[in-house]
Amino acid sequence: MSVVEKSVSELHELLVHRDVSSTELTKAYIDRIHSADPDLQAYLTILEDQALAQAAEFDRKIAQGEDIGTLGGIPMALKDNMCTEGVRTSCASKMLDNFIPPYNATVTDRLRAAGTILLGKLNMDEFAMGSSTENSNFAKTRNPWNLECVPGGSSGGSAVSVAADEAAFTLGSDTGGSIRQPAAFCGVVGMKPTYGAVSRFGLVAYASSLDQIGPLTKTVRDNALVMNAIAGHDLKDSTSVPYEKPDYTKFLVNDIKGLKIGIPREYYGEGIDSDVAKGIQAGIQTLIDLGAEVEECSLPHTEYAIPSYYLIATAEASSNLARYDGVRYGYRAEAADVLGMFKTTRAKGFGPEVKRRIMLGTYALSSGYYDAYYLKAQKVRTLIKQDFDKAFEKYDVLLSPTAPTPAFKFGEKSANPLAMYLSDVTTVPVNLAGIPAISIPAGFVNGLPIGMQLMGKAFAEGTLYRIAYTFEQNTNYHTLKPNLGEVLARGNR
Repeated sequence: MSVVEKSVSELHELLVHRDVSSTELTKAYIDRIHSADPDLQAYLTILEDQALAQAAEFDRKIAQGEDIGTLGGIPMALKDNMCTEGVRTSCASKMLDNFIPPYNATVTDRLRAAGTILLGKLNMDEFAMGSSTENSNFAKTRNPWNLECVPGGSSGGSAVSVAADEAAFTLGSDTGGSIRQPAAFCGVVGMKPTYGAVSRFGLVAYASSLDQIGPLTKTVRDNALVMNAIAGHDLKDSTSVPYEKPDYTKFLVNDIKGLKIGIPREYYGEGIDSDVAKGIQAGIQTLIDLGAEVEECSLPHTEYAIPSYYLIATAEASSNLARYDGVRYGYRAEAADVLGMFKTTRAKGFGPEVKRRIMLGTYALSSGYYDAYYLKAQKVRTLIKQDFDKAFEKYDVLLSPTAPTPAFKFGEKSANPLAMYLSDVTTVPVNLAGIPAISIPAGFVNGLPIGMQLMGKAFAEGTLYRIAYTFEQNTNYHTLKPNLGEVLARGNR
């Protein structure tokens, strides 16, 4: 096994015992990026010199006997909507193509403090608006299991770089499934934490009441290790919650006897691929065999989640993206007057999907329509949260497919925005309710990975990790990897 294929916990052991240096490890990942990424297009910015300098600094510390922590010396990468001081943060948009942040996001600082090595910034749907990474202004990231298929979105680059061993782990952001859905499509582990558990300071906002940063990793243990580093209260973020953060690795026990799991019937309705449903049912049976108590339940307002989400998210996007006017930073178009500059900057700086969502959100907030659309969507959001609250009075977690289908082909849904939006049917309710959810590899359909989603009470990430870890320890899905050499050769024919 190549060193880049190993998990974070395995790499930590190699570094501690000095079987490999961080510099050697970083070079191995850079070589992997140079060989695979011309086809995969997961990276927008590769920080080769900076990464090697950070690795050399780490190697000096370990040579002096300093404590390296669990993530020290580990190469990783960030979705390109998290601010990195002195390094371009573009959100995969022409609007921010030349934006160099003067500060770091809190998660960037926390990972740097943990000793990680930043390999680069990752591709995404523009401003995190999309479910396929087809909306990037710069490149279309390809699924390492099949280059003709999308990797999911908006954190497509984050999922691909983990699945293709171009980074030991990555961070993504999740507004309506943007960590979990690409994790499912690419066969990796993706956690969307409780809203407020991980600081959003320095995350370029899409929809502020829905966005949440989380880790994508090869294993559940790795995911818990990264959450230990990035979670916790942050005074710079007014929505950050001052809670007592646990050591998430203490929940990694191979035992789920007596835990109660609810299966929401609404998550298995129209649009769910029959083979995906069969695969998830097999996963449910595995959990039953391991001692979990499983029964069907109901989240009756689920059918309203997609329309309410796309009203709330677009309304917040309309407000958040109003700052991009060509005046203070980012792209600026030439025009005869100030008003013309505003109009031309936004017309040329934003892509079609971003403009579509801004227009929808602006309409929903406009005079005469606010009560009919936005206010009503917020009331439905409350009902959806109450559905979850009631279910969690009886169940420890809820379980569903992460996505209704496996990865689809490029162009298959891009011409039909409504069909694309329905890709998020099982994930958006979680963001509306602000609860945590994790996607774990749960099988394959036609050679493509599928994911199982576990949803928990607010700040109950530990319970999700316990069930996910037990499932992982009793299956082999997480050990299966794309035959990248064969896939790349086939894709280039």
